[in-house]
Amino acid sequence: MADWEMRRPRAGDLELLVEVRAEAMRADLVRLGRYDEHRVRQRLRDSWEPAHAWIIEVAGAFAGSVALRPAEDAHWLEHFFLDPRTQGDGVGTAVLAELLERCDRDGTRVRLIVLRGSAARRLYERHGFVTVDEDPVDVHMLREPRPR
Repeated sequence: MADWEMRRPRAGDLELLVEVRAEAMRADLVRLGRYDEHRVRQRLRDSWEPAHAWIIEVAGAFAGSVALRPAEDAHWLEHFFLDPRTQGDGVGTAVLAELLERCDRDGTRVRLIVLRGSAARRLYERHGFVTVDEDPVDVHMLREPRPR
């Protein structure tokens, strides 16, 4: 696996994130007939909360993002994407495992939404997420904390 780390966002990261997200999500959104070049970028701009986010770097270079936003009954795993050139190297698995370990220690449930048909769904299922609802585009998933 590649050498990776997470850091807090800095000024100027958002526009780079917007472009990487558009590329990372393009294939799934096109497959679902939902790709809109402007909308895929604007949705991140509108929902980005740096206080709950991390930038993922691989070998010191920008590779993606993840956010873990606290909510009333769970944390929401959001904006989790990697540059397509980094996908498949185990980085996403390692990042997810680290975040879920933190939630397990705190006894916190984790919720997420993944695009229907996305390969990421298998990653989430391997880490204990179960489907709680589906629609033609999105799959809503939940993971209960695991005892230590």
